[in-house]
Amino acid sequence: FCGIFALKPTYGRVPLYPASAFGTLAHVGPMSRDAADAALLMDAIAAPDSRDWSGLPPAPGPFSEALGGGVRGLRVAFSPSLGGQVRVDPGVAAVVRRAVERLAGLGAYVEETDPDLADPVEAFHALWFAGAARVTQALGREQRERLDPGLREICREGGRLSALDYLAAVDVRMDLGRRMGRFHDAYDLLVTPTLPVTAFEAGAEVPRGSGHRRWTGWTPFTYPFNMTQQPAASVPVGLADGLPVGLQLVAARHRDDLVLRAAHALYEAGVTLSGS
Repeated sequence: FCGIFALKPTYGRVPLYPASAFGTLAHVGPMSRDAADAALLMDAIAAPDSRDWSGLPPAPGPFSEALGGGVRGLRVAFSPSLGGQVRVDPGVAAVVRRAVERLAGLGAYVEETDPDLADPVEAFHALWFAGAARVTQALGREQRERLDPGLREICREGGRLSALDYLAAVDVRMDLGRRMGRFHDAYDLLVTPTLPVTAFEAGAEVPRGSGHRRWTGWTPFTYPFNMTQQPAASVPVGLADGLPVGLQLVAARHRDDLVLRAAHALYEAGVTLSGS
């Protein structure tokens, strides 16, 4: 929505303390002007911290030194709508497709195909809503009334979940992670729109007239990869009706370098908000 670069590193790459109420769904990463700036920040913050027991060992080398190399020879899967599961604004779709064509022009092997995601939204809701309920558990009635109405409802739903409900969601998550791992045996990168829509009215949980009930309705390309703990980046690649459009790059776990490398290649090729 804001026309900036953002990186969600592999879970644990950047340590977090205290831990998030949303557990292993919450990643820490940079928002920046471009991929090169994000890589510099990653060099500074992606170091082990003994207080975060889920943190990863140091990366093989500086992220800022992984930007070169381009995308020539990389195997790229382009999923414009997750196999028709997502209704994408035509303006967004056109901007993203032009950027993907630039990746192909830079030497990437691009194939239009879809990962086997099978919409994990209910499992994500169980995991996320339980976290929201936990973090607001100690609030009094007056404090709860000050919460955003949508958040209050999420907390109520999360509070009704059982341990069995939660573990069933964990099972779905583990299966999704396995399937994405196999997917990346064949592809170095998955490319999608970051979001299927452009920015809408501030303060609204969902776009007016969209039919969505929750914010997950307009983020179907992104939250699955919080579940799988994969690195992903949003790269601003143009405008639709004057509003920013992002392209999402996703790689296998621990391949943050590929995400940064491909994003940097787009910037170097002149793919920006003003178009490609």
